Amino acid sequence: MDFPRLVTSQEMAELDQRAIREGGVSGAELMARAGARVVEAIRQRWEGLEGLVVVVVCGKGNNGGDGFVVGRLLHRVGVEVQVFLAAGNGEVRGDARHHLEQMEAEGLRAQPLVAEEDLPTFAAALAGADLVVDALLGTGSRGAPRPTLARAIETLGRAGRPVVAVDLPSGVEADTGEVPGACVRAALTVTFGLPKIGQLFHPGKGCCGTLVVTDIGLPLPAPSARAVHLIGGEQVAALIPRRSPEAHKGSCGLVVVVAGSAGMTGAAALAADSALLAGAGKVILGAPASLHDILEVKLTEVMTRSLPEVRRYRCLSLRAIGEILPLLAGAQCLALGPGLGRHRETGELVRRLLGRVEVPAVLDADGLNAFAGQAEKLQDTPAPLVITPHLGEFARLAGMGVGEVQQDPLGAARTFATAHHLVLVLKGAPSLVALPTGQVLVNATGNPGMATAGAGDVLTGLIAGLIAQGVAPADAACAGVYLHGAAGDLARAAQGEWGMKAGDISRALPQALVEAAGRS
Repeated sequence: MDFPRLVTSQEMAELDQRAIREGGVSGAELMARAGARVVEAIRQRWEGLEGLVVVVVCGKGNNGGDGFVVGRLLHRVGVEVQVFLAAGNGEVRGDARHHLEQMEAEGLRAQPLVAEEDLPTFAAALAGADLVVDALLGTGSRGAPRPTLARAIETLGRAGRPVVAVDLPSGVEADTGEVPGACVRAALTVTFGLPKIGQLFHPGKGCCGTLVVTDIGLPLPAPSARAVHLIGGEQVAALIPRRSPEAHKGSCGLVVVVAGSAGMTGAAALAADSALLAGAGKVILGAPASLHDILEVKLTEVMTRSLPEVRRYRCLSLRAIGEILPLLAGAQCLALGPGLGRHRETGELVRRLLGRVEVPAVLDADGLNAFAGQAEKLQDTPAPLVITPHLGEFARLAGMGVGEVQQDPLGAARTFATAHHLVLVLKGAPSLVALPTGQVLVNATGNPGMATAGAGDVLTGLIAGLIAQGVAPADAACAGVYLHGAAGDLARAAQGEWGMKAGDISRALPQALVEAAGRS
């Protein structure tokens, strides 16, 4: 599936140069297009330009050049606009200089914002503005803004006016989303060509507000197996299984869920029920025998099977493998791990079972913990494998510290997925899907209300349910994280973030599927 690309600042600069070199367009023209797209975005967001009072604050580089275009175009249509330049006039060069001179030729001069004594004038202008356009720093910025710019950003923040960021909020690093110093918090970010990686990762994502991607005529980047992509709704729509008019429960796939232990029946129930809500025709839940009656009460539509257990601990014993394998004979997917517990015998069951399973498997939670320190054994799985760890589970599995993973989640996920030849869903904000080819995809749906126990079990069942209906494991992982986040967004819209439970996410899955399918 051809998902849209996310790019680094270097890749973006290369696309600019290709447009100039191969497309016959000048840098000044690209700048003019960018500024025009920002004005159009303002027009749409504020339902017209009439009556607006706007402050544009510019740096000396190309981002500032975009800002000069914005100021000139707003001034030309009669908007009351003031432009501030956080550099000496003589420091502006190249294409940005061209647009500064064009703006001034049309009667709009840039006011200085370079010294402490310039801040009161800037603050007074902000106080009377309806909105502010941030064109201080662009995608090439690294590290904390220098003191002059930091003071301007802090003054802007205190003003409390809605901000439209040009390409990227000043202070956000384009490649990582890191915010090493003062940073603009935008209501709207208008970015050019393609979204930047840092716009999808916190804390930078939280500074972007609504992200609008606009076309300024840049070429597409060259295909790369190790590229980073965005999981887009249009692509997910094409992955959702469509049922034949002659469909029956047997043709819609069977998921076998192996899950649960004493105190963790909820995890098993959530995973199994979510597989049905994803569209699987049948789901069989295998769980410790002493928990069978509890799960019979919890689940109406899911079939349950009592499996041999370690009686004292009420978790699955190694003997259960002899009863699980026959269940899998007619299945299209195995979901393994939610709430299994960490008893050594259960861990051995998980490792041996994955070594013999012949259908795609989704491995989560305690199923993953069974491989902590033994991740190389994941390569012994004969069938396609999708693993869905959260940050702590992944760190244990990969033998890394949590902080080490957080420093470069893209790189860590890519390295593990390629080394172990599997599909890795690294759950978080945002969630990532890393493929054995080296490609990594980033998901943009979801919200903080989903930080609740059991949400991961819902995702496990969802991905398994999609695989059972014939969706390829990698595609099911991508569609699954998107739909899971979309269901969380629906639940938040209905009841807010604070009271959201995993069951609310699960119950919203059918509506998320309907809305996503409607995109195609």
